Amino acid sequence: MGRRRTTIIAGAFALLSVPALAAETVDVFSTSGCGCCIGWIKHLEEAGFEVTNENLAMADLYAKKTGAGLKPGQTLCHTGFVGGYVVEGHVPAAEVKRLLAERPDAVGLAVPDMPAGSPGMGTSDEPYEVLLVARDGTSTVFARYPK
Repeated sequence: MGRRRTTIIAGAFALLSVPALAAETVDVFSTSGCGCCIGWIKHLEEAGFEVTNENLAMADLYAKKTGAGLKPGQTLCHTGFVGGYVVEGHVPAAEVKRLLAERPDAVGLAVPDMPAGSPGMGTSDEPYEVLLVARDGTSTVFARYPK
């Protein structure tokens, strides 16, 4: 009985120490009054992320984007940073979680444009792609929606 109890307690402590169980924090930068940015933040929070949000002037926000390695055509209205990656635009929380689990050697994820049906943009069956942005600025498709 004592040995089983010790094993259970040790297992419980091991589980509690796993960083993946802790909520990831996404630091979001946007401009003031952006409704779709607020919608995306709510989507992330509902998926279990902790979110901070700082409103910036457009020039400062663009500097954050380019400083993170994003190129023209990959930027949108809001930019998030999580786990060493940039997350640009209306990226679904499921893909952010996948990015953090797989840890590819990349700048991060981007959803170009503002596709209807993407998180924060309402409901629609409009297809869109989530791009994995490489360190050299090129991108490949990471996911397609709707799934």
